[in-house]
Amino acid sequence: MNIAIIIAGGSGKRMGQDIPKQFINVYDKPVLFYTLESFQKHPQIDAIEVVCIAGWESVVMAYAQQFNITKLKWIIKGGNSGQESIRNGVYYLENIANPDDLIVIHDGIRPLVEDAVLTDVLLVAKKYGNAVTSMPYNEQIFVVDKDDEGTTTQYIPRETLRRVSTPQAYRFDLLDAKYHEAFEKQIGIYGSSYTNTMMVELGVRLYFASGSDKNIKLTTKDDLEIFKSYLKIDKDNWLK
Repeated sequence: MNIAIIIAGGSGKRMGQDIPKQFINVYDKPVLFYTLESFQKHPQIDAIEVVCIAGWESVVMAYAQQFNITKLKWIIKGGNSGQESIRNGVYYLENIANPDDLIVIHDGIRPLVEDAVLTDVLLVAKKYGNAVTSMPYNEQIFVVDKDDEGTTTQYIPRETLRRVSTPQAYRFDLLDAKYHEAFEKQIGIYGSSYTNTMMVELGVRLYFASGSDKNIKLTTKDDLEIFKSYLKIDKDNWLK
């Protein structure tokens, strides 16, 4: 079984709106439900769990019924951080998932995940036990001089770098064991840590899957406008 954990536990303060950004309506549909529709329609996703900001669980359920997200099976409360929210989602599946089930973790505010990206992350994870969506860097990366922050004498060859985001997938036995280890040892759970960075800190080799520049994360109002533009482009292409 392939289970998606959609993380929708953030408050979205950087967006500067009155409600969490995953619930902002775009063309009469909350951002989160564009995301859920991508997983609903993918034939290899069997079930969906949403990790939700506290107090919004009934809202998620109501919208799920409205938009026919029939694969949504569980809605659970998020934590005080991104890693706590993912942990809550993983632990909830301990009496549900089988050891070799694939768990796909995805940000609820990345609503433009494509079928091909989801397919490849599942394919790579099935082969190796994990997979992280990745893209090459197309810009030059320079290191700030530690003694003079306005200068540099060192760069990192962009061919050696990858941008990693979600979706990412893991065998459940690996994912569950590593979250227990991370929280017991207090490793890889602070700040901007995520499942992928935690795994590396705990000694796990990660495998790259395909990504897409379209798979943007809606963090600011500008990101929201870009998302709306993508939707308009898709609509125009459909009409042609």
